[in-house]
Amino acid sequence: MSTATYRARRPTRTTVWRRRLAALVMVLGVGAIAIAAAGIAGYGPLADEVLDITLPLEHEDIIRQQAADKDVDAALIAAVIFEESKFQDQTSHAGARGLMQITPETADYIAAKSGGTAFEQGDLASPQINIAYGAWYLRYLKDKYEGEELAAIAAYNAGEGTVDEWVDNAGGLTGFDEKDIAFPETREYVDGVMDHRTKYRNHYGDELGY
Repeated sequence: MSTATYRARRPTRTTVWRRRLAALVMVLGVGAIAIAAAGIAGYGPLADEVLDITLPLEHEDIIRQQAADKDVDAALIAAVIFEESKFQDQTSHAGARGLMQITPETADYIAAKSGGTAFEQGDLASPQINIAYGAWYLRYLKDKYEGEELAAIAAYNAGEGTVDEWVDNAGGLTGFDEKDIAFPETREYVDGVMDHRTKYRNHYGDELGY
């Protein structure tokens, strides 16, 4: 697993457009807010620029690197980060850490399986390590569930044991679909990841290497 660090970059276009929109609102007042609202709705001259703000993307260089290294769709990694943390480094009440909200137990498992002999829990605060571990785990889940992404994404949220039970109750992977997901929050999570995966691929194609 690659743990190469990344170089400091110029402000992302999300940051640039956030500043421009803020300046526009100051100059034009309510009119600018109305234009921005139209952008949020998906139409109007600022639609793409507003989406830059409402659909953040950071660390795209790491995402591209890890997507290639782990053979995982870059937009899927970005969508999972969005659902887990909105690209904000944080720690959940359950102890899940970083951009991809990896629990200590899962991190230790990934480290043992991927050769991370020098791994320490504090390393999860590093975007490079966190995204590398999250991408590894997505690859692992996709392999476990024979490429069935619905099951893999559900397991990222609800845990392997829970999804294994749902798959068994559905009569196997071929019969497993969204109605077999017993937790409403996991159904919403899966829907969110799949929806945002499409948006990331369409809106950030260049940044994510498509």
